[in-house]
Amino acid sequence: MDIQEYFARISYRGSHNKLDLATMSDIFQHHIQAVPFENLSIHCGESIELDLEATYNKIVRKKRGGWCMENNYLLSWVLKTLGYDVTLLAAKVYVPELDSYPDEIDHLLLRVELDGKSYIVDGGFGMAYQLWQPMELISGTDQPQTPGVFRFQEESGTWYLEKVKRKQCVLNQSTSTSQNVENEVCRRVYLFTLQPRDIEEFRGCNAHLQTAPDSLFVTKSICSLQTADGVRALVGWKLTEIKYNYRDNMDLVEIRIIADEEMEKTLKEKFSITLDKKFVPVNTSRLSLF
Repeated sequence: MDIQEYFARISYRGSHNKLDLATMSDIFQHHIQAVPFENLSIHCGESIELDLEATYNKIVRKKRGGWCMENNYLLSWVLKTLGYDVTLLAAKVYVPELDSYPDEIDHLLLRVELDGKSYIVDGGFGMAYQLWQPMELISGTDQPQTPGVFRFQEESGTWYLEKVKRKQCVLNQSTSTSQNVENEVCRRVYLFTLQPRDIEEFRGCNAHLQTAPDSLFVTKSICSLQTADGVRALVGWKLTEIKYNYRDNMDLVEIRIIADEEMEKTLKEKFSITLDKKFVPVNTSRLSLF
């Protein structure tokens, strides 16, 4: 494992001598625009290993993406290698259709201590709820980013991440999401505590999410990538491209359905992904990702 090889993978050519917020943010932004959030391994008959070298090989050498336990585990190695003070944290992702959080942890994120402040670094959420910058760990303060306004709310030691949503201009309404989700003004994203975690604590979660019949990642094939001005996502056969804040606090959304014979080309052109095995798209869950 070589940090320079990782920097080449994310096309980062900046300095990394200073342990400051600007450097960390720059590396982070390069990561999310180069490395997709994806679970395609599950739908290619491959298993997702919770192993740092396997993750490095997959993301850096094979130029694939990964889900939270791959992206953020790799990012923890990158930041620690550079000298940052990094702690693994665990979260529970909000399910809007059920208006609840799961009983067990299902998300890995990072806390970085820097110059007397704490930051949450999460490069493994994907879709339209992906942070574009590290967020300072303070409660009740709006932190505007390109995707929208994010904020933390802390209650009795539990932290909640939420995002204020913009209006959307959907170019082809027939394929858009449900009215309930469209009418949301603010979406809860996940909750977490500041209890330090070890990677071993995520083994059960890593196995469950790729095998349980009701897991979102089993019922949907997902690939999303942040772009210079928005995000693109392929969920099942539906390709959604969003341009953030294209006018008057409104996001521009374009949706189209990809035919099976276009799938390989779409993954390569839109996400720079080439798969080793046959990919079978799936979208049987009604849960919304936007």
